Amino acid sequence: MTWPDALDVLGALLLLLGSLLSLVAAIGVLRFPDLLTRMHAATKPQVLGLMLVAAGLTLELRDARVAALLGLVVMAQMVTAPVAGHMLGRASYRAGQVDRDLLVVDDLTGVVERVDEERGAP
Repeated sequence: MTWPDALDVLGALLLLLGSLLSLVAAIGVLRFPDLLTRMHAATKPQVLGLMLVAAGLTLELRDARVAALLGLVVMAQMVTAPVAGHMLGRASYRAGQVDRDLLVVDDLTGVVERVDEERGAP
C-alpha cells in the first residue's frame, strides 16, 4: 500500500467517524429529555465531529489552502460553540427552564439571585 492510498483510507475513516458522531449529536438533541443534556449533545459531539470531518477532508484533498480554510472553520466552531452553549444554559437557568432537581451541584443559585437583586429585576 502506498502513502496516498493510506492517506485516502485514513481520510475516509475520519470522514465516516465524524459524520457518525455528528449524527449521534443530532439524535441526542432530538431524544434527550431536558435542556441541559440537549445542550451537551449540541456542543461537544458536534464540535468533535466537525473536527474529524475537517481532518478527513484535509487528508483527502491534500491542499494547503483547503487545510487552512478548514482550520479556520474548526477554530471558529471551537470558539463559538462553548460560548453559545454557556449563554443558552445560563439564560435558560435564569428563565426557570432548568429542572433543578436533576442538578447534582447548583453553583448559580446564589449568583443569579444576587445579580437580580442588584438590577432590581421583578
